[in-house]
Amino acid sequence: MRLAHDARVKLYYTPTSPFVRKVLVTARELGLADRIETELLRPTPTKADPTLSKTNPLNKIPALILEDGSALYDSPVICEYLCSIAGDTTVLPTAGAARFRVLRLQALCDGILDAGILHFYERAHRPKELWWGPWLDGQREKALQGLDALEREAASFLDSPVDLAQISAGATIGWLEFREVFGDIRGARPTLSQWYDRFAARESMTQTAPRA
Repeated sequence: MRLAHDARVKLYYTPTSPFVRKVLVTARELGLADRIETELLRPTPTKADPTLSKTNPLNKIPALILEDGSALYDSPVICEYLCSIAGDTTVLPTAGAARFRVLRLQALCDGILDAGILHFYERAHRPKELWWGPWLDGQREKALQGLDALEREAASFLDSPVDLAQISAGATIGWLEFREVFGDIRGARPTLSQWYDRFAARESMTQTAPRA
């Protein structure tokens, strides 16, 4: 399946979403960025966006609208679709141990983000006197354990071709530092930090940096 020469798709996005960023970085690494039209939506945990709800009943972004009007969501599905139409086997290997390593690390990064976002929302959307301490501590613990696991994997990133595991890790660290969810996450993770500084300088990352 390939996009026709003049075919375009539409991505519902918000510029602060790390899951959106994962999709946008993937598109740039695959040379597909000019085929994607973006439309800004700002759904919140407490109020569904009616436009987005028509496309994704879960009211989550990103959502990708195809030429025939059908939709794909969420970010792992969209990234796999982009790799398929690009004929790529490097960003997302098609089979075997290499594929499942990338998928596993993508799932790890998505889980870190899930915990970080829940922690962020608790503090951002509830009065301070109602913050649930054990909940915040639990989400923090899960996210930091996930980052420790990434530190153990990071040496394999340093001189490897860009893949979806690296893209996911870059979007994850970028969002955690952008939102300052857990303070300094670098001190105990030198290899991950070294890799991230190099990866963050890629054009695909600088062009998709989150902004408030």
